[in-house]
Amino acid sequence: MKWKLPVAIALLPGLAGCSVYREATSSSLATNVRWQSVATASDRDRMRDWRKAWDEALPLARKVDPQAIAADPLLFDPDRALPDPAIPQGAYRCRTFKLGAVGTAVRDFTAYPAFDCRIADEGEVRSLHKLDGSQRPTGLIFPHDANRQIFLGTLVLGDETAPLRYGLDTNRDMIGYVERIGAKRWRVVFPARASNRSST
Repeated sequence: MKWKLPVAIALLPGLAGCSVYREATSSSLATNVRWQSVATASDRDRMRDWRKAWDEALPLARKVDPQAIAADPLLFDPDRALPDPAIPQGAYRCRTFKLGAVGTAVRDFTAYPAFDCRIADEGEVRSLHKLDGSQRPTGLIFPHDANRQIFLGTLVLGDETAPLRYGLDTNRDMIGYVERIGAKRWRVVFPARASNRSST
């Protein structure tokens, strides 16, 4: 079984503007809501498998581009999760890296150009929005523990101007860990959807 760890997004302070997320993952959520009460069962299952996905995908990625992996050891270290993971609101420059292939369509390691994203204060939670590109994660960041927060959201595609409500389309739903890996650096780790796993 080949696992895909599709996205590790590195977030660094940068610039941009934002739109507000809505409904099931919106700022209208009740005070002190837990992410477990919002996440779908399939997303909760995917989070349980994140380490297995990482451990199997990283060696494959290293074979494809050992220099890129070696150049950013903090980003690709699965155990690099520092205390106080809360990410400040503001504008950021982000990068996306995909580890692990789906069939023959994608390499085992892909690095994408930087893009603008924004963290906004929604009251009890914060939101993350990718602001440009053809695939744009958008959603909310929930407290979890001393080293991690949880992102729940959906994928906005093409010229869409608003996200689907989380939980309506399993192919769009996204869940991931938000971790601080440096003084002013964070990452979001998205484990693969079950449909993204393929036999070797």
